[in-house]
Amino acid sequence: MASSIAESVRARGDDRPIVLLDGGSGAGKSTLATPLAAALGAELVRLDDVYPGWDGLEAGSEAVHTEIIPLSRWHRWDWNGSAPAERHHIDDTRPLIVEGCGALSRAARRLATFGIWIDLDPDERRRRAIARDGDTYEPHWERWAEQERAFFLREHPDRLADLVLDGHRVP
Repeated sequence: MASSIAESVRARGDDRPIVLLDGGSGAGKSTLATPLAAALGAELVRLDDVYPGWDGLEAGSEAVHTEIIPLSRWHRWDWNGSAPAERHHIDDTRPLIVEGCGALSRAARRLATFGIWIDLDPDERRRRAIARDGDTYEPHWERWAEQERAFFLREHPDRLADLVLDGHRVP
């Protein structure tokens, strides 16, 4: 799957393709992002490293179009210390993939080559996320899901995507 998506991205003819990979928590974004980054030779920025805490979806989404893409940098959030951490610089000669809920906004899409939305029903996403992160995530699921719903209703990332994938089929 990743190699065929990489071919579609390359077909756009961008010297430095920028891919936005979005979907709800547990949809399969991280699972797809790793092999896609390898297929494109891309640098991968995961918004999970950027969100400033459990209420940080909007800030992470904004960072995509105000810092990550235009300035080729991002600040890591230290989840254990609940504080900003070090700045990371992005190699702007390599393709870039930004993966995470909130990546595919209207403002970010204007700066990107390709958008991917992974669709999966909320019950299955929750099951996957809790199986993956267990007790760490479960107390925050509804809090995070509310931010996702607000983002989806406002931005309609599925409509901004060049490719919509069924999360059941993401390997």
